[in-house]
Amino acid sequence: MASSAAATAGDFDKFVPRPSKQTALDYAIWQDALQYMVLRMGLSTRDGATRPDPTLGSRRVWGHDSRVRMEGNRIPFSLMDEAAIATFTEYRQDLEQIGTQLDIASLPRDEQLAYWINLHNVAMIEQIALNYPVKAPSRLLLGENKSPLDVTPFITVAGVSMSPKDIRTRIVYPNWKDPKVIYGFFRGDVGSPSIQREAHTGENIDRLLLEGANEFVNSLRGVEGYGKNLLVSAIYEEAAPFYFPQMGADLKEHLSRYAEEEVKELLASKSEVKVNQYEETVADLAGGQREPTYNTVYSDGQANSFRIPSSVARYLAERSQKYEKLRKEGRTGRVFIMPGDGSDLIGAEEEEQQDEQTVTETVESPSAG
Repeated sequence: MASSAAATAGDFDKFVPRPSKQTALDYAIWQDALQYMVLRMGLSTRDGATRPDPTLGSRRVWGHDSRVRMEGNRIPFSLMDEAAIATFTEYRQDLEQIGTQLDIASLPRDEQLAYWINLHNVAMIEQIALNYPVKAPSRLLLGENKSPLDVTPFITVAGVSMSPKDIRTRIVYPNWKDPKVIYGFFRGDVGSPSIQREAHTGENIDRLLLEGANEFVNSLRGVEGYGKNLLVSAIYEEAAPFYFPQMGADLKEHLSRYAEEEVKELLASKSEVKVNQYEETVADLAGGQREPTYNTVYSDGQANSFRIPSSVARYLAERSQKYEKLRKEGRTGRVFIMPGDGSDLIGAEEEEQQDEQTVTETVESPSAG
């Protein structure tokens, strides 16, 4: 795959929000795809998982083995065929086309934010799927220059070539003042904020970001304690220049908005903020590996059967045990109280007054095949 030339800082000025019309984008195709492929892992139990036993007759542990492997939703990349993977590329190109045909910066702010988050996540998932097996997306190299996935400008909107990181740090972070936006971006690995089972839209964006923030902040991959240190995810380090200048009191104040009791105690008792080790293993079911050993799984008695890697069978059993624990603790669901006016997602600059003659239209994303 050949990458495009990197854009200059001034090229991104065209994406500074200047909302002037009421246009809604329809992500029904992406919504259906997410509903089909994303496996929920539930809330964090804040119990580090022990290392699994090696495969019988071997010293090797296949699949996920990190202590945070039971956190964060999963995508079954190892089970995707070429036809399914091709639809990701088609849909990413469809979103690029929409962003070229429409003036994205003129849409309502929530619509703009949903567009950038969806485009970012589609592109990430597409490249991981195309290059699978991938042990760690951060180590995936693309293009003739063999540049890391996150900084390769393989996305083009309105003539501007951009990378996933450009979307986060050159478009969204500078123009949205609430750091809650960071929880919308899926980086393809376990350490990332979770991929949701819903497409982001102008209507649900606040709810999904709130759900993502609560799940991540109260997980081990988000916040831990060690000695006098508060260990936080590396995603906060990237966002720090925009939201947490000292990575200290300002970050703690942000975390406290979403923290439950255990994390609140850590915030109060730990004086130093340090970046924790980041879990970069791909957020799939198999840990980015092609295991040679398979289990046969039966459904409907003996009528139907299918084969899955032993590590995936083990992982799904661990997931079942986790959900049983959450059920016993009464933590299988959660109710969020939403702000009435959505003011917490107002951008870095006050929204411009909309034209008296606004246009309301629904734009459907072209089919992904």
